[in-house]
Amino acid sequence: MGRPPDPARREATLARATDYVLAHGLAGLSLRPLAAALDTSPRMLLYDFGSKQELVSAVLAEARRRGATRLAENLPPEAGSPEERLRGIWAWISAPERAPYVRLIFEVHADGLAHPEKYPDQAKAITNWFDTLGATFRDIATTPDDTVTPTLVMAVIRGLLFDLTTTGDRHRTDRALDRFCELLRH
Repeated sequence: MGRPPDPARREATLARATDYVLAHGLAGLSLRPLAAALDTSPRMLLYDFGSKQELVSAVLAEARRRGATRLAENLPPEAGSPEERLRGIWAWISAPERAPYVRLIFEVHADGLAHPEKYPDQAKAITNWFDTLGATFRDIATTPDDTVTPTLVMAVIRGLLFDLTTTGDRHRTDRALDRFCELLRH
């Protein structure tokens, strides 16, 4: 009879695997180096997660959960203007300490375009932000169930993050966000 599953060990392994992927990315991820870094074995990773793909899915879900929790904790107060809230979100999400999350997001987006079967939850990961952003920007929403406003806000942030991550041009991307904020007022 085999060893029964240990949820606490699995959760600890998941936390450390997520840290590893945030630091190293997914490209070329192999179970042996990952297991060595986590002081476990590839066999135990497969035992806890079933397959490499299930491990990757769990890591991505954990990274998204961490990011969403931290964003929710750091959202600017709703008392501010839409522009102040957008600038606050931008300042938080574009901070250098968030770079590992941003790189992982873009890595998954790019790989998902070529291999959508590897990321079956990707569309849901994008639309999950609608509730948070919809509530944050309800004063500029067109209807109570508006998904266009959160889509636009997320598209602008994602585009500027891609630009910043690729070029490193903080000044220009900050100015572009300022310009978008000006457009919101009109």
